[in-house]
Amino acid sequence: MIWKRKHLLGLEELTAEEIVHILNTAETFKEVSTRSIKKVPALQGRTVVNMFYESSTRTNLSFQLAARRLSADTLGFSKSGSSVSKGETLVDTAKNIEAMGVDIMVLRHECAGTPKMLAENVGCSIVNAGDGQHEHPTQALLDLYTIREVKGTIEGLTVGIVGDIAHSRVARSNIWGLTKLGAKVMVVGPATLIPKDIKRMGVEVCFDMDRAVEECDVLNMLRIQLERQQGYNPFPSMREYIHLFGLTNDRLKKAKDDLIIMHPGPVNRGIELSPEIADGPRSVILRQVENGLAVRMAVLFLVAGVE
Repeated sequence: MIWKRKHLLGLEELTAEEIVHILNTAETFKEVSTRSIKKVPALQGRTVVNMFYESSTRTNLSFQLAARRLSADTLGFSKSGSSVSKGETLVDTAKNIEAMGVDIMVLRHECAGTPKMLAENVGCSIVNAGDGQHEHPTQALLDLYTIREVKGTIEGLTVGIVGDIAHSRVARSNIWGLTKLGAKVMVVGPATLIPKDIKRMGVEVCFDMDRAVEECDVLNMLRIQLERQQGYNPFPSMREYIHLFGLTNDRLKKAKDDLIIMHPGPVNRGIELSPEIADGPRSVILRQVENGLAVRMAVLFLVAGVE
């Protein structure tokens, strides 16, 4: 297929064919990282700026490295120490940066909908690197890529997303992507962290972690996002959460032999999963990070319109 989109704002708006096209493009770029000289000239002469209004390690560095592997010039922007502290609006900041000749803006922001708003006000391409509790499309794409790479397919699999569904943009993007590619999605967690209308997205709600471990082919373990809960305590204690929904070695005894464990990071060891599982043979966490580079190379290449 021919890629026609100028921006990547979320997976909700993409077709299954478009998602597969991104994954297939990423597959062609993964080999670049195995070379002695880890670069291709695909975006030579283009400029990519990372506009990160929220803290990030993996996503920020992954996008920076992806752009450099494609031979693009890169700029970094963080909220602290910028003109934002002097009252400048996001749109004004973006327009000033665009005036320097930027081709692609990678935006991470605490407010949902910000990438879409920016795409309507600037002429360059916008890539959503996470907006509020809305979407995190490249994280979901690298998760899809990893599942397909390990399992050979996504269609027909049962994927459990466990934890803080209510505050997770990763969960939403994964749900859109997985359901469009034919997976059954089960969201697992305490009722206080499951949105009431989540079934509209085509998922099954499960409050029984043991059942989820038994039935799923993939478990994607999410961090409890205390920073987004604004003082609200969704369960009596962390100890109770670990008892009911933590992934332990005892629970894993009931799992399928080929169950894989995923996590978008950062991992809170001993809470959502034990250290032994995070580092164990079922874990594909570091593989996700590795695949994230190829996926983000593919996204930058496609939105730049160089096909």
